[in-house]
Amino acid sequence: MIRKATLLAVVSAALLVPVGVATPGTAAAKTSTAQASRQGLVLTVSSITPDWAKGAADVIKVSGTLRNDTGSDLSGLVVRLRYSSQPLPDRAALETFQADQTDQTLPGQASPTSQVAIAAVAAGASAPWEFTLTPAQLAHPALPRFGVYPIAIEVQQAGWRRLAVQRTFVTYAPPQPKTVRNKLAVALPMIDQPHRVIDQPRRPDDATFADDKLSAALTGKGRLADLLRIAKAAPPSVTWFVDPALLDDLTAMSKPYTVAGKDGTVKKPADAAAAQWLADLRTALADSPVVATPYADPDVAALAHHGFDTQVGRAIELGGQKAAQLLRPEVSTSINWPASGLLDADALDLLAVGKPGVAQVRKVLLTSANLPQQDQQVTQTTQTGQTTQQTAFTPGTTTPDATATLYSVAGPVTALVADPVLSRLFEPGGGAGSTLLSRQRFIAETAMIAAEPGQTTPRSIVVAPSRRWDPNPTLVNALLKTANGLPWLSLTPLDSVKPPKSAAVRAARTQRAGLTYTDQDRKEELGRKYLTPVKEIARKAELTSLITTDKPPSAFDAAVLRLTSSAWRNQTRAGRAAAELVKDAVDARMDMITITGADPDRPRTLAGSDGVVPVSVKNSLPVEVTVDVEVTSNNPKLLRIGPQPSRRLVIGGNGQSGTLQVPMTAGSGVSGDSAVTVQLRTSDGQPYGKPVKLIIRTTGYTGIALVIVGAALTVMLAAVVTRVLRRRSQRRLERAAKSRESEAT
Repeated sequence: MIRKATLLAVVSAALLVPVGVATPGTAAAKTSTAQASRQGLVLTVSSITPDWAKGAADVIKVSGTLRNDTGSDLSGLVVRLRYSSQPLPDRAALETFQADQTDQTLPGQASPTSQVAIAAVAAGASAPWEFTLTPAQLAHPALPRFGVYPIAIEVQQAGWRRLAVQRTFVTYAPPQPKTVRNKLAVALPMIDQPHRVIDQPRRPDDATFADDKLSAALTGKGRLADLLRIAKAAPPSVTWFVDPALLDDLTAMSKPYTVAGKDGTVKKPADAAAAQWLADLRTALADSPVVATPYADPDVAALAHHGFDTQVGRAIELGGQKAAQLLRPEVSTSINWPASGLLDADALDLLAVGKPGVAQVRKVLLTSANLPQQDQQVTQTTQTGQTTQQTAFTPGTTTPDATATLYSVAGPVTALVADPVLSRLFEPGGGAGSTLLSRQRFIAETAMIAAEPGQTTPRSIVVAPSRRWDPNPTLVNALLKTANGLPWLSLTPLDSVKPPKSAAVRAARTQRAGLTYTDQDRKEELGRKYLTPVKEIARKAELTSLITTDKPPSAFDAAVLRLTSSAWRNQTRAGRAAAELVKDAVDARMDMITITGADPDRPRTLAGSDGVVPVSVKNSLPVEVTVDVEVTSNNPKLLRIGPQPSRRLVIGGNGQSGTLQVPMTAGSGVSGDSAVTVQLRTSDGQPYGKPVKLIIRTTGYTGIALVIVGAALTVMLAAVVTRVLRRRSQRRLERAAKSRESEAT
């Protein structure tokens, strides 16, 4: 049986009736400390010991302070306990008591003994208060039974005028009869938005960040600093969901990096805080179960609905690789926590298929809005891109087991459904006292679950706060410490949560209505307008790998996956800016393979009616490429392309070129310029880059014409030679005649 009873008092209490209002019995909703300070009296409960009671005579001490912010002196105040002698029947009643801040739900009985009088409190001053109670005081007759008892601490003036009130619970859990000890799995996210835009392993100087926000988050009260504080103190059974893209970004920051700005890029020195944060995280999570999200936390539902069939599998694979490289070798990728904890059948299929033979998802962590209880009403609200649920339990129902079985094209997938109320308690409520309030509500909720009728074996409960939460370390650590000490709970890793083996037990415990994905959920996804250019970038990025001989994974895989991150759901403008930078980088890389001599004023010559024309391709990449060169005539009547034994070129990197000899035949009597189009293709036939137009100039000189011209030149040469010989002979005769004349003389 549950063994203790709990009294919670909230650290910040709301002022329900301003001092100037004399209407008795008025109650209003809770407000933050700041609001209460402007309105009047602030009731603070600073200590409750013990957290819960296991004996009817256990003395529970409650203490706190009153702060007078009314601007006037107050006198004749009484702080007293209001209670109900009957425990709450179920979680629905507990929710109603906490949510409905009206007199109708306020406990009807006032304790004559658990109260303290405060004679006067000056304006701006504070006064302490303290009283005790026992579980026996709450029951009539004084034999309390196990349960969660609603109580309220109120401040009255003049015996009737209520100035402030705070609600909470006392949990009474005697040792006998014993209750079932349920399994509690806590999943905590360490997910951020992408900050880096470009990262090319072969160009370490090209790691460019879109902003420098991570630097501020690492220290002081920054979000990542708070997450690390929680990780250091959390029990080793807590499961962490870590986005490897975050680790990747911080690793890049631990070296000199570049930040893009409006006026160009800014060089940043290595951030020592990033390196220290990573080292501390490795130590903190050394013994804890860790799940790697798909790289950059892509919007899986949106990708499924817009034809990104391969990116999800690649994201799972890359996420596992990066986590093993940057965090530790043993990191799971078989559990997926989709954006907002919501997916439909299409997204489930993509996750289950994953990358065949490499990485698949076998469990999904969902909200109860996505897989609701059959008799549970869920109202969704979306703020800053995060979907939350306001859950209305049906009176008399029991909490279903956290597991359910879904069916995908790749087989069954286990769904792990987070409890909406318990998960919400792990998120900051705002205002002083939220830690105490959340802790005591947590004790009451889990005790109520343990005491629900019909249990013979332990059930599974899953807690999962919002994926991009900004946590309060004090609150989270207090709840984890409390959960670890409750006798009706057993903390367990998330991966150990499995459906009951018996089909009958599964049917009785799950009570789920099936996957529910609304039109509003679909509207929250990344839309077609955003994803269409991203899809084109992804296509081109893949070509930069396919064109190489070895065909390694694209150097742009990580950059493209960051563009598909669910973080861009509520900030598509920033996502588009990042997409432009990635597009420019992809285009620049594709332009490193070019057809040389494609200048329109540099035509290539085809001598005669047929022959070969060289087409050269230059590779400025640092790796070898395999290129198919496709040449087509723009007008086959004027110029035909002849058959080729091979169109493939294998070209070394770093500026080397390859040349393909292309046979061409000009049409009969054709002379002048004709055009051909050259398209580079990958070895699997995909076009690489834009087609290039080349001008081919045909001379019209056939082979016979060349023979005739040659013969004519020979005849002309013979005539010239004959004439020269004749002149030489004539000059010789003239010299001989002159010689005879001289002798005669």
